Amino acid sequence: MNKADLAGSLAERLGITKKQGEDVVDAFQAIVTDALCEQEDVTIAGFGTFSSRIRSARMGVNPQKPSERIRIPAVLVPKFKAGKALKDALKAAQKSDDSAPPKPDPTDQVPQDAPRPEEADVTRAQRAQDNTPDHMRATRPFQE
Repeated sequence: MNKADLAGSLAERLGITKKQGEDVVDAFQAIVTDALCEQEDVTIAGFGTFSSRIRSARMGVNPQKPSERIRIPAVLVPKFKAGKALKDALKAAQKSDDSAPPKPDPTDQVPQDAPRPEEADVTRAQRAQDNTPDHMRATRPFQE
């Protein structure tokens, strides 16, 4: 859900226009941003707490010259801690999803060109005699 979707959902629930919904989202965003800039917490009971913290200065590596060390300055960063009601709602949604049959995971399927077990054993034996690193080997079994 993006900002426009949120404004549309607010407008639908509150019976206001989409423009008014956008104004509500913009006002909320401005109020929370101003409070966080002043290092104040914004707590919405049951939903969560927006806060800001200072990430301390530290040393890092210059990505353009990896051998060069640079100082990364302290910075004010936002933080959000979910409230109990929000966490409980997410747990309930997860439990209702767990009751549905699981979707097949495409990574669990064996590729059609995968070696059969007897070919895999031969491949392992042949690879044991070969000193080629694994990342340089072909993915298919050896052909004789």
